[in-house]
Amino acid sequence: MEYRIREIEKKDNKQVENVIRTCLIEFGGNHEGLAWADPDLGRFSEVYNKEGYKYWVVEDESGNIVGGCGIGKLDGTQGVCELQKMYCLKQVRGTGIAHKLMKLALDYAKKYYKRCYIETLSNMISANKFYKKYGFKNLSKPLIRTQHYACDVWYLKDL
Repeated sequence: MEYRIREIEKKDNKQVENVIRTCLIEFGGNHEGLAWADPDLGRFSEVYNKEGYKYWVVEDESGNIVGGCGIGKLDGTQGVCELQKMYCLKQVRGTGIAHKLMKLALDYAKKYYKRCYIETLSNMISANKFYKKYGFKNLSKPLIRTQHYACDVWYLKDL
């Protein structure tokens, strides 16, 4: 199967929301305090349509969205972005597509920011290993309080 990465378009909003919700259910993250309750979940094409913000989707050969990843400013900080809403459905995990997404995201982030932050869940074991592989360092507490207060693992990386 071939996958294509491209910037999000308005027509992708609902499919991206479905990918994120599917992954959150898989890891028990379908509740308040996580991306599940994010008011911007169905409107990424608008949210990521400004300088310093970008969201990429992974599309399969049939045109279905099977993953995505974003970069956006971490509100309340200076020079810090956040790796946002990086999720891939089971069928694309292990294909190398997440590595391509991460490289795109970090290359983009370096143009605007000095550091990159991640909030996630400890039970997303593969994702946590993946972040560490890219040089993200564990923090003992959140960098700042965000709407994702139910996350229990935090990372920061110098860009």
